[in-house]
Amino acid sequence: MEELINTLKAQIIKVLNLEDINPEDINPDDPLFGEGLGLDSIDALELIVLLEKEYGIKIENSADAKKIFSSIRTLAEFISENRKK
Repeated sequence: MEELINTLKAQIIKVLNLEDINPEDINPDDPLFGEGLGLDSIDALELIVLLEKEYGIKIENSADAKKIFSSIRTLAEFISENRKK
């Protein structure tokens, strides 16, 4: 799980062009939106594309997305349970 969390940190930094942030700066339990990383709805769309391309996962329900994207740890847990690649 820790390896997946570290991979996700690097992928998120790359996909969202977070040039001022290093993977070790990100706490996996911090919120992705609002406080924490401070991502917005455009970033959420980028993360959804990342999940589809890298892990073969589609998020069908937007209500689920809020829970899935609450932190990097919750995202990693979701990927572990649902990855197709």
